[in-house]
Amino acid sequence: MKSRAVLGTCITLLVAGTVFAAQDRWTGAASQLWSNPGNWTLGALPGPSDKAQVVDGGFCILDSDAGTIKNMVIEGGGAGHLRLVDGAKLTVSDWSIIGYAGAPEQPHLLEVLGGVYNANARMFIGFQGRAMLVVDYAGVLNINAQELGIGEEAGGDGVVEVRGGTLNLLSGSALPLRFRAGANSKASMNFHGGVMTQTFSQARADVINTNIANGTIIAYDGEGTVIVEQVKDKLIVKGLHPLNPVPGDGDSITAGDLTLNWTPKAGALVDVWFGTSADLSAAKLIIEKKAATSAVVKVDRKQRYYWAVDTYAAGANDPNYGPIFDFYVDNLPPEVEAGDNVTTWLENGSATATMTATVKDADPTTAVWTVVTEPAPGAAVIADPTKLDTTVTLAQVGAYVLKLEATDGEYKGSDTVTVNVYATSCEGAQSLPGYQAIPGDLNGDCRVNDADMAILQQHWLECNDIVCP
Repeated sequence: MKSRAVLGTCITLLVAGTVFAAQDRWTGAASQLWSNPGNWTLGALPGPSDKAQVVDGGFCILDSDAGTIKNMVIEGGGAGHLRLVDGAKLTVSDWSIIGYAGAPEQPHLLEVLGGVYNANARMFIGFQGRAMLVVDYAGVLNINAQELGIGEEAGGDGVVEVRGGTLNLLSGSALPLRFRAGANSKASMNFHGGVMTQTFSQARADVINTNIANGTIIAYDGEGTVIVEQVKDKLIVKGLHPLNPVPGDGDSITAGDLTLNWTPKAGALVDVWFGTSADLSAAKLIIEKKAATSAVVKVDRKQRYYWAVDTYAAGANDPNYGPIFDFYVDNLPPEVEAGDNVTTWLENGSATATMTATVKDADPTTAVWTVVTEPAPGAAVIADPTKLDTTVTLAQVGAYVLKLEATDGEYKGSDTVTVNVYATSCEGAQSLPGYQAIPGDLNGDCRVNDADMAILQQHWLECNDIVCP
């Protein structure tokens, strides 16, 4: 058997807090849990006006809804450590700085392993000190405004690892991701499982691709490939290991019989380990030193599984350890496609648009259409909001956003569609990408006819040259 270093899991506890406007420093005097007021210098939990500080090697676990605080800082001579696990929620209204100062042997660490961390302003990893951000498992980090700065000021050293979960850069900033802004600062980003998302722009894609090219952004410690793709209006970044594991690292799948797939070098012998703990010393060896590319296992709902493919070099007695992949078995949310955007126009004072949608799910679902935005209240009337294929009557010119939300009783999925209504069919045509006016359409009504001829005749032989006959 083998042993591998893993991240720990934690217990849950919820204790309410009181708001104080001050710096509230973590002591860990009572326990490791954020939710215990006895762990804070003020004897109360950090509140909306407070700066929460984890300093000088303190280790704090957040497993409850901590509400809103003003600032979050991890710094000092020893490696401070904040870990969010399932059930956690923390909203920081102003800045978050991991590694404000200090360069301990181990970096200051923020782990988002579960729950949600909402950074409503800028976040720095390695401001003037050494720091690391890890997003893994079911963790979600939303940076809702301003930028994520990695290696921000002089001497800052920041490392971001997306091992699972989701890192969402939701800021409206032109470039919400920044590397090495300070003199002699260091920065790196490493993708395993999980994804990073932001709204697509070519400039944002260029930042990602430039930093892949210069080695700042890597996948699987440099062994894998960084995948950059545009999905609708989203820019998605993730890592792909050369073994091309299926299920993908960090995926969610449904319960039942599952075929694990991988792609080793041709003819390579492999060991395959499979279990329910990231410590694979307790895992089952389901394939031992065979030339195999798949294995069938049975997986249960609401369980996370871990597996690894270790490969043998030709003639070797001992394998090379592969990374630990993981996936979660769950009831997946419905996949909702609201359909393509619609362009239409008013006729006799109204327009009618046909909605054609699809919902995919393993379980029966119910769905409903709602109006998200419209030019005026009541301008959009949905014929039957409970039918996937329905019609909507639109009474005014303008943009309408409709949302289709489906539920399987446990999870929800949704998608939106935009209907643009114009005064005439010609205005609608002119709004479409690639529209080109017909030569001779002098009045811009999308037709060349007697009206254009009349304009031409009216101005026949007129001249506005510098020298006219």
